[in-house]
Amino acid sequence: MYRENTKVIRIGDKVIGGGNPVLIQSMCNTKTEDVEATVDQILKLEAAGCDIIRVAVPTMEAADAIRRIKREIHIPLVADIHFDYRLAIAAMESGADKIRINPGNIGARERVKAVVDKAKEYNIPIRVGVNSGSLEKELVERYGGVTAEALVESARREVQVIEELGYDNLVVSIKSSDVMMCVKAHELLARDCRYPLHVGITESGTLLSGNIKSSVGLGIILYEGIGDTIRVSLTGDPVEEIKSAKLILKALKLRTGGIEVVSCPTCGRTRIDLIGLATRVEEMVADIDLDVKVAVMGCVVNGPGEAREADIGIAGGIGEGLLIKKGQILKKLPEDELLPALRAELLAMKEAKGE
Repeated sequence: MYRENTKVIRIGDKVIGGGNPVLIQSMCNTKTEDVEATVDQILKLEAAGCDIIRVAVPTMEAADAIRRIKREIHIPLVADIHFDYRLAIAAMESGADKIRINPGNIGARERVKAVVDKAKEYNIPIRVGVNSGSLEKELVERYGGVTAEALVESARREVQVIEELGYDNLVVSIKSSDVMMCVKAHELLARDCRYPLHVGITESGTLLSGNIKSSVGLGIILYEGIGDTIRVSLTGDPVEEIKSAKLILKALKLRTGGIEVVSCPTCGRTRIDLIGLATRVEEMVADIDLDVKVAVMGCVVNGPGEAREADIGIAGGIGEGLLIKKGQILKKLPEDELLPALRAELLAMKEAKGE
């Protein structure tokens, strides 16, 4: 499996590569210069399960803000740099745990060298980022457009530039908004790239379209054993990116922990507001750190049987419902008592496991 053979890279107090767990990233959509707003968003992302956070550094003020942001957060911070090599140097001096650059838009070789020299001094990893929107014109012309092969060649070129400067503390990313192009590019790159890969579908879209594209693309890539850290890029609240990433990893058995809620799609037998009920259950269990499956079923006819594979569940009826554990009915309850009873049972399970 590719990810087991990649170089181990340390980012703050986290590690990726070498078969270590796939970590979840996101990026703040606040102005980095606004320290209070940025810290507030990062703390919310931490609570949701974010492992590594990235911030944009378009100004020297943003680079300086990193020092103050770092004092208030508890996860590694990555500085995202474009064009101005001085911002990368300032970000590292302010305490960034990693920087993201595209050497191709940093400029002359001596400027890239200045960035690499500073990274060496602080032993800070560099993420070399290439995406379909910033592909070199020469490669676009040679390959007849933006292709997976062109993306991979661009990434290899950029990596080589930094390697020739004597540095290999690297993470690589190649992103495209074209899902299958992105998949193919990762398959090609993984054949001979020894660095951990940061995987994502860039500019994937809103909550609906972005989740579908990211789930398909990341699902295929991760299933093939490729990818050491991921970001689900969504247009919206970054907390939604974390929720989606966790679900993708859990579906692929790459992450455990936390309650998994499953629910039936409803049918004509449903006599309860199942959509609302399932949503409330997801919200209710979010703060319970228990590795179990909870089923929310729409009727008492098939509910107990369908919920048999879950650890615990509820099945709705007309104004009432059943509390079910391992397919066995524990009790019948009025509808308004279902959620409190379910939560009480989950907390009892948590206490019994000593968690």
